[in-house]
Amino acid sequence: MSQRADLILLHAPSVYDFRRQSILYGPVSDLVPSTPVFEMYPIGFTTMAEYLERHGFRVRIVNLAVRMLNEPTFDPEPLIAAFQPTAFGIDLHWLPHAHGALAIAQIVKRHHPHTPIIFGGFSATYYHEELIRYPFVDYVIRGDSAEEPLRQLMACLSGRAGAPTLAAVPNLTWRDRDGEIHVNPYSYRPANLDHVMLDYRYVVRAAARDLDLDSYVPFKDWLDYPILAALSCRGCTQNCVICGGSASAFRRMHGRTAPAFRKPEMLAEDVRRSAALSRGPVFILGDLRQAGPDYAQRFFDALRGFRGPVITELFSPAPREYLARLARALPNFTLEVSLESHDPQVRAAFGKHYANEPIERTIADALDVGAKRVDVFFMAGLPQQTAASVLDTIDYCADLLRRFGRDGRLIPFISPLAPFLDPGSRGFEEPDQHGYRLFARTLEEHRQRLGAPSWKYVLNYETRWMNRDQLVEVTYAAGKRLNSLKAEYGLVSAEQAAATDARIDRATALIAEIDRLVNTAPSDQVYAELGRLKAEIDQVNMSTVCDKRELNVEFSGPKLRYHQVAHMLIEDMVREVSRRLFPQRFKYSAQPID
Repeated sequence: MSQRADLILLHAPSVYDFRRQSILYGPVSDLVPSTPVFEMYPIGFTTMAEYLERHGFRVRIVNLAVRMLNEPTFDPEPLIAAFQPTAFGIDLHWLPHAHGALAIAQIVKRHHPHTPIIFGGFSATYYHEELIRYPFVDYVIRGDSAEEPLRQLMACLSGRAGAPTLAAVPNLTWRDRDGEIHVNPYSYRPANLDHVMLDYRYVVRAAARDLDLDSYVPFKDWLDYPILAALSCRGCTQNCVICGGSASAFRRMHGRTAPAFRKPEMLAEDVRRSAALSRGPVFILGDLRQAGPDYAQRFFDALRGFRGPVITELFSPAPREYLARLARALPNFTLEVSLESHDPQVRAAFGKHYANEPIERTIADALDVGAKRVDVFFMAGLPQQTAASVLDTIDYCADLLRRFGRDGRLIPFISPLAPFLDPGSRGFEEPDQHGYRLFARTLEEHRQRLGAPSWKYVLNYETRWMNRDQLVEVTYAAGKRLNSLKAEYGLVSAEQAAATDARIDRATALIAEIDRLVNTAPSDQVYAELGRLKAEIDQVNMSTVCDKRELNVEFSGPKLRYHQVAHMLIEDMVREVSRRLFPQRFKYSAQPID
């Protein structure tokens, strides 16, 4: 396969040498599609790659984390050494990648000392001035919308006619040849997302072009559960205390006073394009009501009659009339609601200001109008939340199931706030005000914590109401009780419940064993001793407090629409042959790919 590309986007595992180290990650990823090494690359990879290809650059995505998970003998270094791009791009979007992303950058620079390395993402934006001081980082693009700044930077690095100087590229932090650091103005902040396409057809075409499907797979089990996302906005109207994507975090890091929305008709087309490739669900990111009722109605009108599985979010209680319109437009919909706690006081301290009765009415109405599922999420590690309160949340789940869940469509989940409190969030910026005590502030401090032997020592916080020991203990206790409750209501089989119960018990024992080693063994022997536990640790790292498959929405038929994919690729082949035979008919165009 060809290793040539203008830009190669690399996605690293959370901890680079996870296959060698014995780390009890805990239930940090039980409620997301990826594993504890967070192998799912950010959707920005897809939008940036499509945008650059639309403007004449060739881009390649290489999900090193998935390759390392799926191929035990895969060594990233020879592959990285073989590449010959104009530049490499590495994401540091969420902070759990602080270890792996920097390790990959070191490897890249070792093999390609003169090839620029570009970082981007929320965490890269927050820590841009610290990040640029690592000798293997050349550029950092700040902001929530890197597509256009990245295009300008690539034009500059490629020597294209009319390209800006480095000093003129917006949102860029960079180091010149003399080692001097420059921070360009953060001047690019698009008011809407109509220029962005979350178009998975690019991924299919690129994977076929590069003969490298393994590198483009979004997360480990995607081929078994091909869920896709649709991006309604960048930014948020909500102000959750712990979230790096909250309104206050966007204002602090990106200067946004309001979200940037994608036109609802374009969003609807994104959903239809995704469904043309996969029978899996399309997850519409963000509450459609954030831009007002007209936005949601326009989206419903544009997508009316769509019968594929769709997952939608609510950030607060919704009127029945809204849910009825949702059901008419998208009859195969699943609703996700994050209550965070059963206690309205804890919920308010978290940043969500509504009582139980309105959200319970919303759950009842959603089920009544025909929701295929209503997933309800809770969290441990919140302001004003004690260990007893976390367990009371499980009692509340029992009450919800008794009232609304007898037909199996209501499914509760609970997970810890882990591994990190997000930089940029109110909790991170004002820890005392919200009852948090932080153990790490800098990027380097977080990078070092990621190599700790268990998730208790990786955590960058504890609260005034729960220290780390209590948070870990109550997380496992709550998971055990909720698992039993799900078995009682038939949400999981007896065999699956027993397996989850056994994993929780073993994880609890391993936490105690790791604590004993940390507290008694000489520091140079701790990791050697952990090595003998690696096989057991690896077994309990996956789906700890629940089976990850509980999140999956059911759908029938082949998982991918292979005939549609084949038809698209044949069209591409014909177009490419025509382009080579008649190049004058195919001049560069900046229009979206059809």
